[in-house]
Amino acid sequence: MHAHPLDALIIGGGHNGLVCAYYLARAGMKVRILEARGVIGGAAVTEEFHPGFHNSTASYTVSLLQPKIITDMELVKRGYRVIERPRSNFLPLGGGEYLLVGGSLAATQQEIARFSKTDAARLPEYYDMLESAAVILRDLALEIPPNAGDRSRSLLAGIRTARQFARLSVLKQHEIIKLFTLSARELLDQWFESAPIKAAFGFDAIVGNYASPDTPGSAYVLLHHVFGEVNGKQGQWGHVVGGMGQITQLMAEACDEAGVEISLETPVAKLLVENSTAVGICTANGEQIHARKIIANVGPKLLYDRLIDAADLPDDFRQMMAGYRCGSGSFRMNLALDGLPEFTDLPGNGDHLKSGIIMAPSLDYMNRAYQDARRWGWSRKPVVEMLIPSLVDDSLAPADQHVASLFCQQFAPELPTGRNWNEERDAAVEAILTVVEDHAPGFRKLILGQMALSPLDLERKFGLVGGDIFHGRMSLDQLWAARPVVGSANYKGPLKHLYMCGSGTHPGGGVTGAPGHNAAKAVIGDRSFLGRWFG
Repeated sequence: MHAHPLDALIIGGGHNGLVCAYYLARAGMKVRILEARGVIGGAAVTEEFHPGFHNSTASYTVSLLQPKIITDMELVKRGYRVIERPRSNFLPLGGGEYLLVGGSLAATQQEIARFSKTDAARLPEYYDMLESAAVILRDLALEIPPNAGDRSRSLLAGIRTARQFARLSVLKQHEIIKLFTLSARELLDQWFESAPIKAAFGFDAIVGNYASPDTPGSAYVLLHHVFGEVNGKQGQWGHVVGGMGQITQLMAEACDEAGVEISLETPVAKLLVENSTAVGICTANGEQIHARKIIANVGPKLLYDRLIDAADLPDDFRQMMAGYRCGSGSFRMNLALDGLPEFTDLPGNGDHLKSGIIMAPSLDYMNRAYQDARRWGWSRKPVVEMLIPSLVDDSLAPADQHVASLFCQQFAPELPTGRNWNEERDAAVEAILTVVEDHAPGFRKLILGQMALSPLDLERKFGLVGGDIFHGRMSLDQLWAARPVVGSANYKGPLKHLYMCGSGTHPGGGVTGAPGHNAAKAVIGDRSFLGRWFG
């Protein structure tokens, strides 16, 4: 038996851990967060990566953060401010051609009409189809999924989901089923005829997804990126003033006021398990800390493969986790720039530089990037998205200088033939910069400093196994009631008193806060008299 001065111990101080801690503390529980790094926030942090230059070094843009969480934690009152992109995306296509998406429906239709009047006419119907599905995702985001073995709870959750789906027309039900099962190319081919338009929308299907746009189920990842909102405007993306670290700093402030204890530089080495019950943790320096509930904000692979002895896990659970797939194929760069890039296809400083700049002109290009990575380990011509947040937030860089975020695909989590990312990182960086240089000649000369994060670096720095920004593949077999695996969709692990609150649980990756909210709901629900109180 152990004395339990703590009601809940949370492993990992990322945004979901902070959200979970806040709700538990608000319910009267004594909560402590253990964060391995010297800064709170997990992958949602703002850091100085070159003298005088700050950036969101991992997660880099916001849309999916749940409005309920923003309200409950009083983030706006604390200083949360998001600047919307004037245009969603800019695609330089080469040969003086480009495509701008976003701003308004009319503006996007006008752009698309330069390539296909038919596609421009179909755009409102396509948006309507996506929104019909996004409405369901928004409603389900803060719900605990039906879980195998829960019987009555699962039945009720299943009925609620079925009712939402049944309210739609038969045609919309048909379209939504296709979103969950088709490849991005199959879906987009049914809607559009122009390659640039398909590229603009298909890009969302491969962001953080080690897959081709031809991979079955990749259309869902496209949908996952459009169910958010910014400043009440659905489907929008934006920049948080102060960077993504501003979100987690404000969340930490709310947690502190609620009485949460936050311990930095306290990496967890192992969970303590007795009689199939999680009773505490052992830190890297050997300290043992006990609590009534252990809540993991780390990914399922890290939790079950590295922090828990295999002998402490049920055989069937170990078998399911062995098949859990991680690795988003992502490479992340932060650049300090002496000026702004000049794109050949659209020169000058305009709204296009304040958008997401996508250097991938077609679905075929994206497919080749993936096939390269499967064959050689990384793409010879990667997919590159660039954001220049210093154009809207001058706190990030010195006057007349800038920071750029580069989010790049496809890079194998593990390189073939025994090669190592420590040896290949610089070559991959050159491939990325060559893509940018091809579209914006002279770009390399602007670079004053850089931070390059391969999949291995993302794992080392942020604990993302395989560099997976979503804590696990967002495929049909790892979603909703099967995330992370069947039987653990209710945020509870296979051990008594063990819970999960990270992106490896429903609704998955991105800075949503939803897994943290839902895990807290599950913990509080197990304290029956408080379960009715939780909002």
